[in-house]
Amino acid sequence: MSDPFQVTFRGVRGSIPTPVSSEQMQEKLAKALEMATPEDLKDAASRQAFIDRLPVEIGGCFGGNSSCVQVQVGDEMLIFDAGTGIRPLGLELMQCKFGKGQGSGHIFFSHTHWDHIQGLPFFVPLYVKGNHFTFNSPFENIKERLLGQQYHEYFPVPFEAYNATLEFTDFRGKSEIWIGDVKVTWKEMYHPDKSFSYRVEYGGKSVIYATDAEYQNLSPEELKPNIDFFQDADLLIFDSMYTFGEGLEKRDWGHSSTFIGVDLAVDANVKQIAFYHHEPTYSDFKLVNILKQTEKYIKPIAPDSKLNMFLAYEGLTVDLMKDDSQG
Repeated sequence: MSDPFQVTFRGVRGSIPTPVSSEQMQEKLAKALEMATPEDLKDAASRQAFIDRLPVEIGGCFGGNSSCVQVQVGDEMLIFDAGTGIRPLGLELMQCKFGKGQGSGHIFFSHTHWDHIQGLPFFVPLYVKGNHFTFNSPFENIKERLLGQQYHEYFPVPFEAYNATLEFTDFRGKSEIWIGDVKVTWKEMYHPDKSFSYRVEYGGKSVIYATDAEYQNLSPEELKPNIDFFQDADLLIFDSMYTFGEGLEKRDWGHSSTFIGVDLAVDANVKQIAFYHHEPTYSDFKLVNILKQTEKYIKPIAPDSKLNMFLAYEGLTVDLMKDDSQG
């Protein structure tokens, strides 16, 4: 049996955490009731089976927590960004060795805008003595940035309250790092104050975390460095915050669209693309509509493409060692 290489989405919204509203819940309930038959409602078992069959946008939600992705690679746990999605991850980890002060992990930061760091003070394993975490970022002053978030003017608990052992990796002069048998590389992306994408490789498989990036110049020459970085990835986690039209209107805001993601994924021979960093004003139904439009978009530009496209949602795990399909 091969070692695991599992990618779990813990927070998928961009800019600000976005809870589902009462109006959105009522819309979901109305659509579910329209789909139900008398057979679906006859007893508890049939009702649960009906609920289990409902698509995410009706029976659940894509999620309102901000950016956080967990990657379990062999015995190593890598966490990408510490948006509010890291809080429920921490509560889950407390049920295993992290609750006993015996856990270790690596936290990588794409950048330090609020939606990518605001969950860190609520990540309970950091307060447990014996746990060990390494903080990783190409930003040389990452420690000072994180300390600043917890100054008493902004948060009641200081950074120094963490009881876990913390280390900070210095990326200066390096183009890659190794965590056991796991190789991690990074690439600077266009985003206000810079953002970095990460590529994780292990056991012949690879995942790329490419949030908060804008691709302004779509010429082949300008896109080539990104295509090279994405090349042959088994899973590309791609910032698709806006529709293509809205992305043009919000130039220099540092985000992209599903259409550009598809173009890059096809050119880079990517196997799967997870659309990520969802716009907080988009309902789950709008996200699904954007995906449907993207499925129409790819047909004429790459009719033979086998690219698997899907919307990232909280709790979804993609097992790269299992197969090349979602879930």
